[in-house]
Amino acid sequence: MADFPRPVRMPSEHFDFVKGGEDPAVLVRSAHETAQALVSRVRADPDPEVVARLVAFAEREGIDAVAELWSRAAALSLPGALWRLYLLREMVRRDADQVSLAYARGVERLAGISVVVAGAPSPAGPEELLALADEILRGVFAGDLALALDRAAAFCRVTADGSLDLADDADPTEPARAEVLTRRASRLAQLADDLSASARLQRDGALD
Repeated sequence: MADFPRPVRMPSEHFDFVKGGEDPAVLVRSAHETAQALVSRVRADPDPEVVARLVAFAEREGIDAVAELWSRAAALSLPGALWRLYLLREMVRRDADQVSLAYARGVERLAGISVVVAGAPSPAGPEELLALADEILRGVFAGDLALALDRAAAFCRVTADGSLDLADDADPTEPARAEVLTRRASRLAQLADDLSASARLQRDGALD
């Protein structure tokens, strides 16, 4: 196996700026082929050790190794969905304290079906949320893919709501922080929509 670059240590703010984009057809095709091959191969032989390595892939190799192909895929596609799941896990890993605070605030405000679907323990601290992110991603390779996408979407909705509430609190005295939180909430809300739509496609057998 070829050597991979060392992990890229991104600041958590990178999450708020990452956008998909257009790419030549050959790279788009490669993104779909690698995503399909990866998921199909692991599901055919779900070795727990292999699944664990895949869950930790972005942490070990750097998120840029995943982004090379998948970040430019359409949102409503298998590689696009995988990219969003890895990106969500990376956000939790790199800013676990802030994410857990936002999630907890969202749980207080929503206390509805999204909280139940996400499946985080209550209260959920940084370690619990990272474990949840790993559990959701593990479901892609060794569980129900549509359910994993729905859980990730629910997590995004709860955290987005909490981020907006924290932004409101910060706005009078920390406008810069409020802006960061608002931007993150917007990105999380969009991720939730994309992941929910991908889950519906997966259930219809149309996510490729």
